[in-house]
Amino acid sequence: MPAVIRKRSDFLAANRGLRVARPGFVLLVHANGGKGKRYGITVTKRIGNAVVRNRMKRRFRELLRFALPEGGLADHDHVLIGREGGVERDFAKLRMELSAALERLREGKGDPPRKGRPGLRRPRR
Repeated sequence: MPAVIRKRSDFLAANRGLRVARPGFVLLVHANGGKGKRYGITVTKRIGNAVVRNRMKRRFRELLRFALPEGGLADHDHVLIGREGGVERDFAKLRMELSAALERLREGKGDPPRKGRPGLRRPRR
């Protein structure tokens, strides 16, 4: 099983990499400079209460446990960000979407860069 990303700086670095959005999640992949395959999971409070967020994290961990060893990119960080409909989505469908997203990233194809939405930036503390 790949290592777990725990440092905030690693999550922020992954945000500078390639991104593939799917209905249940967003997958970020970024080269980590030879630290092996690593993964991280993020689910914000917008998704739901703690029970819902933890259920989503457990589902994502199980998805990554099967997909990353053979489908993940070597020496890259993989970060899954939960989206609103991710908890209710069928697990088999999520698995197919993750394998398709990993295949797309292996080809070097990410989604186009996001356009900044005015008014959503919060000031830095």
